[in-house]
Amino acid sequence: MTTSAFVPLRDPRRARALAEALSRLTSRIGRDPVSVMHVCGSHEQAIARYGLRATFPRALDVIMGPGCPVCVTDLPEVDEAVALASSGVRIATYGDMLRVPGTASSLAEAQAEGATIDVVYSVSQAVELARTSSEPLVFFASGFETTAVATAAALLGEPPDNFSVLSAHKYIPPVMEIVAEMPGNRVEGFLAAGHAATITGWGVFEPFVVRHGIPVVVAGFEPLDILAGLVRLLELVLEGRAEVSNMYPRCVTHEGNRRAQDTLWRVFRPAGGNWRGIAHVPSGNLRLRDEFAHADARRRFSIDLTSLWGHAPSPLVAQCLCGEIMAGTASPAGCALFGRACTPDAPVGACMVSSEGTCHIWHQYGGRPFLGGDS
Repeated sequence: MTTSAFVPLRDPRRARALAEALSRLTSRIGRDPVSVMHVCGSHEQAIARYGLRATFPRALDVIMGPGCPVCVTDLPEVDEAVALASSGVRIATYGDMLRVPGTASSLAEAQAEGATIDVVYSVSQAVELARTSSEPLVFFASGFETTAVATAAALLGEPPDNFSVLSAHKYIPPVMEIVAEMPGNRVEGFLAAGHAATITGWGVFEPFVVRHGIPVVVAGFEPLDILAGLVRLLELVLEGRAEVSNMYPRCVTHEGNRRAQDTLWRVFRPAGGNWRGIAHVPSGNLRLRDEFAHADARRRFSIDLTSLWGHAPSPLVAQCLCGEIMAGTASPAGCALFGRACTPDAPVGACMVSSEGTCHIWHQYGGRPFLGGDS
């Protein structure tokens, strides 16, 4: 598809009309602020890249929730990868994972000390690396439903015997439950990620809406996708209607991609686990089923974490608000470390490491600008 096919989704005239609709709706709702949350780093990137917050009315607070898979990878999961790498096991992983701090170290630090770590752009590339060697290779896998399906497909595709997976994959719907139930939560609606919903279908959010009485709108990633999704979300808030609305019909259906779902759940099972800085999330982690024990790095290797015991993280970590930022109760601007002691070149928290992390995005694009006027 050519770039010109996307021009209508970046039409300034239509964008202004949607921005005006947001202003009218927030005025009619009559609360300041009206708080909604998206749970996708790609949404935050698009909002920042296209300067959409400059078009939002001041009464609208669009919060980024736990939508960065690298950011919510827990310390023990990073520790496992570091321990394997330090013991001489070859690790392949996505570039964003290299500098994510564990308890005492990161994969980048392990690499500097001589560990063999390959940066890959896909699980298939990791599989091909394993085919070129007889030594064990562990793919440290992160990401939500979309990348987890790719990992599952690779394991169903008969990878070489020396290939295994250390899964840090996460599943988004359960963490939305946690955010909705947090004390002091002020989220009045959720903007759901279109790419994940392409896999799961928008029907996956219907039980959540019934339980919590909070509307959910599925949106794409072009400027007009996001603005139209927010307009629809505010319409539902104004009308007091808790329902799911699909504003990404060119990609998302009610049922989703059944073949991809079958692939995902043939290989993975949901398991409870901690999301960094947020909480224990029941069914929020994706772990390999028993049938794939032969490719599960946690069962294939003896992962010795004793070398990490007794190591204290940097004193700055205690000041980091990354967990609160991902839960929607704080913003990067409220963190004393942001842009000072914590930068993309010297990150303290995981939110500053990943290109999908709120702190990284705000640092890259200059924060959260409001450019003149009320809309």
